[in-house]
Amino acid sequence: MEAKTAKPDRYVSFAGINGDENSRVLMEMLRRHIDDPEKTNAFWEKFKEKLNSVGEPDKTCGRCLDELFLVHSYINNIRELFETYDDRDALELLEQIEEESC
Repeated sequence: MEAKTAKPDRYVSFAGINGDENSRVLMEMLRRHIDDPEKTNAFWEKFKEKLNSVGEPDKTCGRCLDELFLVHSYINNIRELFETYDDRDALELLEQIEEESC
């Protein structure tokens, strides 16, 4: 009988889950789409402003935004965009982040 590799469980501990790095990578994948003038719109332009404020609380009235917060807050919009452009790698990472960190 093979031993199962234990999958990290966010409800027990975030140990072994790299939510911050995964979120940064996902934002890079997102930017490949929303930085393309053919794929962006007013919503994604506003989202880019928020993304550009990550780690800069002076730009957000004292709140310190991070990529994971933005993924959590806009997960449905992000998923829809990746589905629209059939970005399977990004959808897979988004699913992982949702399961592990959101």
